[in-house]
Amino acid sequence: MTSAAVGECGRGCTLGTKGRGSVKARDARNSRVARTGDEKPELPGVWRAYGALLQYLRKRSGMNQQQLGDAIGYSLEQVASVEQGRRPAKAAFTVAADRVLNADGALEALQDEVDRAKLPRFFRNFALFEAEAVSRFSYDPLLVPGLLQTEAYARALFAGHCPPLSEEIIDQHTEARLSRQKLLSRMPLAELSFIIGEEALRNPVGDRELMREQWQHLLDVGALRNVEIQVMPAACGFHSGLNGPFVVLETGEHQHLGYIESQEVGCVVHDPAEVSASGLRYGKLRSQALNSTESARLIERLVGET
Repeated sequence: MTSAAVGECGRGCTLGTKGRGSVKARDARNSRVARTGDEKPELPGVWRAYGALLQYLRKRSGMNQQQLGDAIGYSLEQVASVEQGRRPAKAAFTVAADRVLNADGALEALQDEVDRAKLPRFFRNFALFEAEAVSRFSYDPLLVPGLLQTEAYARALFAGHCPPLSEEIIDQHTEARLSRQKLLSRMPLAELSFIIGEEALRNPVGDRELMREQWQHLLDVGALRNVEIQVMPAACGFHSGLNGPFVVLETGEHQHLGYIESQEVGCVVHDPAEVSASGLRYGKLRSQALNSTESARLIERLVGET
């Protein structure tokens, strides 16, 4: 996820009913679902589809759940949970099961969708566009952007969520965030630009060792030929980014989209005029931020201070 911005349920909001004493409200722009009554959260359909395929392949191979678990290094309970769609398969589980069950890549073909369904519901629509982007430019004033976070940094953010998340959900969100980072090296390469507020770099999300690892990771990723990282100095004064973080993205079909997010409400922006305005703001911010060389030197100084 990015960092913060605003979203509202208004235009494109529909109401419907499902079951006794239960009402859903869906915002077509951000896919946020409000639930009332006794309705239980619905598990992602792709988890159930993956589980059904796993069960079919297991039975075809003449194995029971315990035998499969023993063969791939997982417990009976873990195999059963995945088959029932109650728990998403991790990449290591999928690779091992695909090999043992001679699935010829059938399970691995579903893994990206399984991982995407681990993301918070409000972000999933944008994640579909992001995965296929040919370019992605983002401004993040308060936190290191998700595509550049280390596992420890991401986990610390989710662990600090209010209200608290379960350890299982923290694991799922962290895994999904790291899976998104395939965009950094996916072929064909996407053009990626990040402007990060200096405050985000200095904000101690974790201890010094965690932050040092995060700063070094920024230097490593910034050295990739398709990635540019710039830092917006804290002393820059007024600039258009003070209104909040945002993303401007171009799809493989050369459609330009925007994305804004705040307090677990995400909004994909399709209106050409709004996306164009975001593009103009981003261009202005690039001219005001430190260039990539100056930014790397600033981050190197932070590393050296630890």
